[in-house]
Amino acid sequence: MESIQLSIKGMKCGGCVSTVEKILNNSDGIKNVSVNLLTESAYFEISQKHVEIETILENLNENGFPSKIYINDFSKKINKAELEKKKKWNNQWQKLTFALLLLIFSGLGHLAEGRYINFPVLGNIFFHASLATLALLLPGRKIIINGFKSFIKNHPDMDSLVALGVTSAYTTSLLSLIFPSIGFPCFFNEPVMLLGFILIGRFLEERARYQTNSSIGELLDLQPEMANIYTENNQIKSIRINTLKAGQEIQVLAGDRVPADCIVTQGNSYIDVSHITGESKPVEVKEGQNLSCGSLNLNSTLRLKVLKVGGDSSLAKLVSLIESVNSNKPSIQRIADKIAGKFTYFVLIFATLSFFFWWKGAKQIWPDLLNHSHNQFLTNSGHTLHSSLGSNAENFLSLAIQLSIAVLVIACPCALGLATPTVITVASGKAAKKGVLFKGGDKIEMASKINHIIFDKTGTLTKGKPFIVDYQNNNDHSLLLKIAASLEQESRHPIANALIQEAEKQNLNLFPIKKIVTHTGRGISGELDSIDGLINIGNIEWLLSNGINIDSNAKKVIQNEDTEANTIIGVSIKDKLLGFILLGDLLREDSIKTVQNLRENKFKISILSGDRKQTVLALAKKIGCKETEVKWDLLPEMKLKTIQNLKIKNKVAMIGDGINDVPALAASDLGIAVGSGTQIAKANADVVLMGDQLDGLPYALNLAKKTIRKIKQNLIWAFGYNLMAIPIAAGILFPKFGILLSPSIAALLMATSSITVVINALSLD
Repeated sequence: MESIQLSIKGMKCGGCVSTVEKILNNSDGIKNVSVNLLTESAYFEISQKHVEIETILENLNENGFPSKIYINDFSKKINKAELEKKKKWNNQWQKLTFALLLLIFSGLGHLAEGRYINFPVLGNIFFHASLATLALLLPGRKIIINGFKSFIKNHPDMDSLVALGVTSAYTTSLLSLIFPSIGFPCFFNEPVMLLGFILIGRFLEERARYQTNSSIGELLDLQPEMANIYTENNQIKSIRINTLKAGQEIQVLAGDRVPADCIVTQGNSYIDVSHITGESKPVEVKEGQNLSCGSLNLNSTLRLKVLKVGGDSSLAKLVSLIESVNSNKPSIQRIADKIAGKFTYFVLIFATLSFFFWWKGAKQIWPDLLNHSHNQFLTNSGHTLHSSLGSNAENFLSLAIQLSIAVLVIACPCALGLATPTVITVASGKAAKKGVLFKGGDKIEMASKINHIIFDKTGTLTKGKPFIVDYQNNNDHSLLLKIAASLEQESRHPIANALIQEAEKQNLNLFPIKKIVTHTGRGISGELDSIDGLINIGNIEWLLSNGINIDSNAKKVIQNEDTEANTIIGVSIKDKLLGFILLGDLLREDSIKTVQNLRENKFKISILSGDRKQTVLALAKKIGCKETEVKWDLLPEMKLKTIQNLKIKNKVAMIGDGINDVPALAASDLGIAVGSGTQIAKANADVVLMGDQLDGLPYALNLAKKTIRKIKQNLIWAFGYNLMAIPIAAGILFPKFGILLSPSIAALLMATSSITVVINALSLD
C-alpha cells in the first residue's frame, strides 16, 4: 500500500467532509480514507495496481472539490505557505470589506425608512432591490453556485442551505415588488444582511483556523532563509537555504539558527533546542555531536558539516508529522462527521415541513394568530423593507416562507465539522512545543483514557548509557573486556556500546568475529578468531540454563549488597565462567518527579525489566515503587504477556526506548517512546517524547484529557445550538410569545456558532 495526501479546496462543513470521504471510499483500490476540514486535506492508502489518481481528482473536481496531490517539498513550503496565506487573506479582506459595505447600506436603509436620516434614496425599495442583486452577483455568487451544484449532485452542504435561503428571500421579495397583489413579504435587506453576516463569520472562522495552525508556522520560522558555507579556499559565502547540499561545511554564528541537520566539526557552544524537544535548558555541544535543523546557537561560532537538508531534515519530518496528525481521526470525530453528513438533509426536510405546517396547518390551529391585536410588532404594510423578526407577515403563506428561510440559514453543520479537528490541531501544536509528538488524533483520544503506565527500566527510567563499574574474575580484566567487547561489536544494545567504548579507551585491539547469534533479552553467543570454543555473554540465569558452571564464590558476587544496584553480565568460554562485568546506569534527573506526578494524578505505575531482581528493586526503591509494582528477569514475550493481562481491566500505556520494547509498545493501548531511544522504537510508538526528558509524559496525558473535554464541549455546543436554534427559527415560540427569527438574525447566529467552536478550541491550555 502507498500513502497519498491530497490538498482539497471547497470544503465548508462536516457535510462536505462526508461527501469527499464517500467519493474516495467509492473509488476502487482506496482504503483507510480520512478527510480533515481544518487543514483542507485528505489521507488514504492505495494498492499500487489499478488505481487512477487522475480519475479520482477529476471526480472530486466535478463535485465541487478541486484537488491535487500534496507534494512535501520542504524547501518550497516556507515561501509557498507565506504566499498562499497572503493571497487567501487578500481575498478574505476583499469579501469582508464588501460585506461590511452591504451591512452599512442596509443599516442606513433602516434609518432612512424610519426618517432618522434625511436621505430618501436609501429608503427607496428599488435601491435596496439593486443592493440585494449586487450582493448576490458579487460576494454571494460563488456561494450560491457551489451550493446549488452540491444540491443538484445530491450532496447538499452548508453552501446549499445558504444558497437556498438567500435565493428564496430574494425571489420572494422580487415577486412581491413586481406583483404586490400576491401578498408575498418584501425583505430585500435579508439576503444582503445574510450574506454580510456569513462573510464576516467566514472571515473570523478563517482567522481562527489560521491561529490553530500557528504551531506549524512557528516551526517553519525556525528554518533560516540563508546559510554561510565554506568555499574551497576556506572563505565564507552566503547562499539561499534551498541550494544547500549534504556534505558541505557551514558556519553558524552566535544568535543564528542551524539551517540543516549537521555534525559539529569545530568549536563548542550552548544550543537552544526548546522548540524541537521541549527542553527548557540550553544544551552544551562539542565536536562530533549532532545538531538538528532549527536549533539556535547561543554563544559561540560553530563549524558544521551538513548531513541532511530540506525534506530529509528532522525539522521537516516534525512539520510533516504535525500536519498529518489528523490522518487518524478519533472515533468521536468520525461519529460527528457521519452526523454532519446527514444533517443537511435533515435541515432541508425540516424547512420543507415547517413551510407546509405554517402555510396549511397553522391557520387550522391558530386561526387568529396573525390578527393585529396579537402582537404589537405586526404591521399592515405590504412593502415594509426591513421586516422586524418576520413580523410583517400578513398571511400564513408569507409567514411560512420567512420561517422556512430562517430554518435553512440558521442550521450550522460547520460547527459540527470544526468541533473536533480544531481542538486536535491546537492540542498537537501545543504538545509539539513541549517536545511531545502524538501520531494522530486517535492517539490523543486513547491517551485521555489511560489509567495504567508501564515503564521499561534501562533507557527509560535510566539514561540508557551504561558504564563499567567493576570486574569480578581471577584473570586479566583487560582480556575479559576484550573478549566481551569483541563479540558485542556488531550489536547496538546499550551494554554493547558501554563495552566497546571502554575497550577503545584502553586501546584494546578487538578479535574478529567468526560467528554470532543474538538471544533477545538474554545475551549473545558466538565465536572469535584466536579464541577456542563457544563464547556466551549475558545474564546469569541464561548462562546457568546453558550449563555454565558458576561456583559459590561467583554467586556471592551476585548476591553482594554492594553490587545490588548494578547490572551484572557474565562471560563464559565453553562451559567455564570467565568472569563478571558490573555495569551502572544513571537515573534520569526527572524520573522520580515524573513518577510522583503521575501517582498524584491517580495513574497506576509498573516497572517491567529484563534486568536482575536486586538491580530492579534498588531502582524501584529510589523512585518510590513497591515490590508488587515491579517485575524483573523478563524476556520480550514475557513483557508482552504481562501487558495483555493488564489490558483486561485497564487502559495501558507502555513507555520504552529499545528494540526489545517494540512488541510491548505495539501490544499496549498506547505505545510511548523516548526520543533518545532507537529509531525502530520511535517508529512503532503512538507518542514520542523528544529529547532526554520524561516530564513531557504527565503533560501529554493531562493535555489529552483536556483535549477530549474540549471536543465534547464543542460537540455539545454544536448539537445543542442546532437543537435549540432550529425549532426557534421554525416558529415554535411565535404562537405564545410572538418571537420569530429573521433570516439575517439566523445568519448571525449561524456564524456565531462556528466562531464559538473555534474560539473554545483556541482556549485550550
